[in-house]
Amino acid sequence: MTLSLWGHADFRRLWAAQAVSAVGSRITRTALPIIAITSLNASASWVAVLSAMTTAPGVLIALFAAGMIDRTRKRPLLIAMDVARAALLLTLPAAALFGLLTMAHLILVAALTGAATAAFVLAKSAYLPRLIAVDRLVEGNTKLETTEAVAEVAGPSGAGVLIQAVTAPVAIVVDALSFLWSAWWLKRIEAQEAAAPPSGPRHPLADIAEGWRACRAQPVVFALLAAEITFGLVGGFFFAIYMIFALRTLALDVATVGVIIGVGGIGALWGAFAAEPLARRLGYGRALVLSLGLWVAANMFIPAAEWSESLAIPFLVAQQLIGDGFLAAYLILAVSVRQTALDPDVQARAGATFEVVGGLSLPLGALIAGPLADVVGTGAVLWIAVAGAAAPLAILAASRLWTLQRLADLRPGGVTGGT
Repeated sequence: MTLSLWGHADFRRLWAAQAVSAVGSRITRTALPIIAITSLNASASWVAVLSAMTTAPGVLIALFAAGMIDRTRKRPLLIAMDVARAALLLTLPAAALFGLLTMAHLILVAALTGAATAAFVLAKSAYLPRLIAVDRLVEGNTKLETTEAVAEVAGPSGAGVLIQAVTAPVAIVVDALSFLWSAWWLKRIEAQEAAAPPSGPRHPLADIAEGWRACRAQPVVFALLAAEITFGLVGGFFFAIYMIFALRTLALDVATVGVIIGVGGIGALWGAFAAEPLARRLGYGRALVLSLGLWVAANMFIPAAEWSESLAIPFLVAQQLIGDGFLAAYLILAVSVRQTALDPDVQARAGATFEVVGGLSLPLGALIAGPLADVVGTGAVLWIAVAGAAAPLAILAASRLWTLQRLADLRPGGVTGGT
């Protein structure tokens, strides 16, 4: 066994595929609402619809494609989704060039790329346990999340400057090219992937039922799933309102907002490195719950930024640096629990169950937040989101997850956390 996954040639190729596309994705994530707000003069409600449509298609993918993903080879699908996303994104600068860009076009591209991204995420999560050994999953997820963290630094901050210099539609070209880069590296992976056995239910709804049963039968995974419902709702509030809060309520410029969001990548970077040491020191479950709790606490800095003009930027930076760090640690620990506890042949269907829950709750939160912000203001909506974030924390703290000490306890013959 190599001392590090950096010695695993195919993992390096998977990492290389992600590295550049992760930066490009942040550019588009930053650019889409900016196009809506500055170029198309969209209201908070329309920005919320745009935000919802980037995630809502994941529900359809989870319903109709998860079983197929489990029963097919993952790498060709990953490549196809990269190429599809590149083609879709290139239609935006083309439309802008001829003065044809509309809100409907923007929402359609957001929806279709969201669907392709959902399929990609499910396939990648199911692919990793087939590419590397189970006992290297935390290391693998940490390395991939570290890359995402670096992208969070470079992507939004670079996006703000790039968008201000060449406009948001042109900046999206960078993301399209990054997906083609990703497809090229995925194609170079040499490991031969055997297709999963074609047994089991084939009807899409039966596949979802199979994923639900797999999650329901594992107490620790089920606790994560229950928390995901309220986590998605409050996440939808932040997702829909943050950009409009920063640009309109706080009157910050695009470049400044991009740099602030980029600081979150620095937070996510230290959070990725901290995940495994926290789990060793505190026990796996306690580290996971503590990480989520500190993310909730850090989010109070966002609406508090409205109270003092001189502290607005420091508060937003503090939230990105602290909150995104603990969120990254939480996500690494949570996905590693799921990948370890569940059978490899139901990974995509179980992941789809999480995708359905998140894909319904996050856009629902976004769609509630937009009209609510038009009535009570963006700051008030964000305070509601902070209060609501205590719900998933309470669910996990009260679950058997709290006593989980090691990932090895989730394997056959181990324990699932105790009572």
